[in-house]
Amino acid sequence: MATPTPQTAPTGGLRERKKQRTRDALIRAALELFTEQGYDATTIDEIAEAVDVSQRTYFRYFANKEEVAFAVQKMVEARFLEELRARPASEAPLTALRSAVMVAWDDIGSAIESVIPVELHMRTYRMIESTPALVAVHLRRSSELEEEIAQLIARREGLDVDTDPRPRVLVAAFSGVMRVAGKVWGEGQDCSVASIRELTKSYLDHLSPAMDDDWGTR
Repeated sequence: MATPTPQTAPTGGLRERKKQRTRDALIRAALELFTEQGYDATTIDEIAEAVDVSQRTYFRYFANKEEVAFAVQKMVEARFLEELRARPASEAPLTALRSAVMVAWDDIGSAIESVIPVELHMRTYRMIESTPALVAVHLRRSSELEEEIAQLIARREGLDVDTDPRPRVLVAAFSGVMRVAGKVWGEGQDCSVASIRELTKSYLDHLSPAMDDDWGTR
């Protein structure tokens, strides 16, 4: 196999990094505009213009405004799911969920900040919660995520999610805690990742005694 020359070896990497920079810039510009002038009032042309790219370039990265509005949230969710899949099979379901979200928060802060400031992430959360069109999307996405998590928990426990309600009940409770923690964080003054991590930990600590038993004994 031929050895790449110094000129050709980094080409693919440079191209991918440039694409990533453009994507990140579009996300940041979109979220700044959404939070400053409103989601509905912001056009795709304005987002593209803020990054000095064409509308055509925008559509190479995002199909619509909705996708860019939830881009960072999607990244956070993907990191959580990745960690949940990696949890030891011996962990009880709620322990696995709690551990996954804590570990995910330990390293997702730097990932968020590589794209947007955490303070902008908080403002985006508030913007989504106050925009009817995005609230509907948020609820739909949350429902889809809950089902994915419930299916994952059921597979871990060797259960049929359609005949045993516990995975869906547990995930509904877990998601409720996460929503409350997110709401309190979004309404607060401390926009740090450490703050939402501590809130999440505190709220999950109250849920654990009620639900974290050994499912195998029932």
